[in-house]
Amino acid sequence: MKIYTRTGDDGTTSLAGGERVPKHHERIDAYGTLDELISWLGLLRGLPVNAGRSVTLYSIQDKLMHVAAILSVGPGADISKMAPPDDDDIKMLENEIDLMEEKLPELSSFVLPGGNDAVSFTHITRCVCRRAERLVTSLPVKKNTDIKAAWYLNRLSDYLFVLARKIAEESGIEQSKWIP
Repeated sequence: MKIYTRTGDDGTTSLAGGERVPKHHERIDAYGTLDELISWLGLLRGLPVNAGRSVTLYSIQDKLMHVAAILSVGPGADISKMAPPDDDDIKMLENEIDLMEEKLPELSSFVLPGGNDAVSFTHITRCVCRRAERLVTSLPVKKNTDIKAAWYLNRLSDYLFVLARKIAEESGIEQSKWIP
């Protein structure tokens, strides 16, 4: 199978199920941003500092692939093989956040992202996650799946913020506080 089809040369693309929509369609924007988020998470997963978190990051990527696939379907398409986020997935992120926060100092101000590549990449990933959340929440809510996806993205951005702090702490980097 060739990677190029030329069917998108007119500025349209197909949703799963065959419906053609403009490439700037809100649904394409949402799952395209999830694709970007999944890629950033892959970068984080490959960093040596995250070797012990690789399984968790892989699990998050997998869950986001399901969300992107669900968003890519047109009317009447079969999503029975998709596993959208559920309460357990959200709880897993909350548990990971709680474990990391146990050993971090209390946060008393905003922090300026940076310190090293790993911390910066994690903050960039968090920002992409927030954008994905905004785009997903702007879509018309069709089912409980859409709501859980938004909740999952909200919690994931919290996880990524705490992960950036944890990586900084593990690397001996003092986070720059933003004090207006």
